[in-house]
Amino acid sequence: MDSFEWNKIFGAVLGTGLLVFGLKIVGSGLFSAEVPAKAGYAIAAAEAQTADAGGAAGGPKLSLGALLAKADPAKGEATAKACQACHDFSKGGANKVGPYLYGVVGRPMGKAEGFAYSEGFKAMGDKAWDYAALDQWLTAPKEFIKGTKMAYSGIHEDQKRADVLAYLASLSDAPVAFPAP
Repeated sequence: MDSFEWNKIFGAVLGTGLLVFGLKIVGSGLFSAEVPAKAGYAIAAAEAQTADAGGAAGGPKLSLGALLAKADPAKGEATAKACQACHDFSKGGANKVGPYLYGVVGRPMGKAEGFAYSEGFKAMGDKAWDYAALDQWLTAPKEFIKGTKMAYSGIHEDQKRADVLAYLASLSDAPVAFPAP
């Protein structure tokens, strides 16, 4: 190869490099990325309430009975739609990833026929699902029963949880009465 061929090769490489760097400078001028004030993603978590902190609005925290008295089963059904990926709500429904939930209020814990419960649930078999236990479970499943297989983080809003409890109560041939307010 003579020197003229080498000059063409070096010229092509140099021209390509200049084109790439030039496009980078022009592109960064046209499109700029906003830098967030704080790196990372915000994760919603329940705030711990102290005895004097009261409820979410700063007032006294309502009892479970009072929350259930004003609960809306239709809103609870809408909230529970996300649960249908793992649970069946129909009468005579089958177990999915989680147990069927028809008639869960009053049923012994860890006793849905044909479902393989974790050891933590099996240890709770002598207790029944009442409204207080379901409320604690729906607040934070992994804290209520250690070693549970359920990966759900819970419902942290009191009224949403009460709505879901009212919906679960309606899924029964003989619904269990709500506790007094």
